[in-house]
Amino acid sequence: MRNKSVIMEARDIRLAIELIELGARLQLLEAETKLSRERLLKLYKEVKGESPPKGMLPFSTDWFMTWQPNIHASLFMGYFRFFERNTQLRGLELIISAYRMYLGQIKRGGMDSVLSLTRAWTMVRFFEADMLQMVACEECSGEFVAHAHDPKKGYVCGLCHMPARAGKTRKAMGAVAVSVA
Repeated sequence: MRNKSVIMEARDIRLAIELIELGARLQLLEAETKLSRERLLKLYKEVKGESPPKGMLPFSTDWFMTWQPNIHASLFMGYFRFFERNTQLRGLELIISAYRMYLGQIKRGGMDSVLSLTRAWTMVRFFEADMLQMVACEECSGEFVAHAHDPKKGYVCGLCHMPARAGKTRKAMGAVAVSVA
């Protein structure tokens, strides 16, 4: 018979609710809490009013290399590394704090969030597994997410060398057409 602590279960429930509100996927909840899958499903439905999305978690570092996700991932990692160096936060608390800071910055800039909490959590795991690293741009000196063990010399970020089609999404083009009309 397992000895369950009511206090520990309450902490896991509080943490699960916070993660669900931030958009965490069910797999993240399962990995970071000791609650059963059935309990997490009920909690997710109660908090969000719908079933959790199905599908696999992000598994490739390549998503973080395309220009817009790279900028958002790099912003998050800047906050993450700052909190890691200057606070006592560790683990999931560190990720949540950095993610909240990222969301606040994106909201102040009037932009859409590109990086989900689940992707941020996965990215931190990629850094811990030495699959990703931070690299300084030779033009602006900002630090950006890059594949681990790629050459650092000559790196130019997506802000200093934007792709030709950057920002030309249907949504952005629609906003331009509305503002011109």
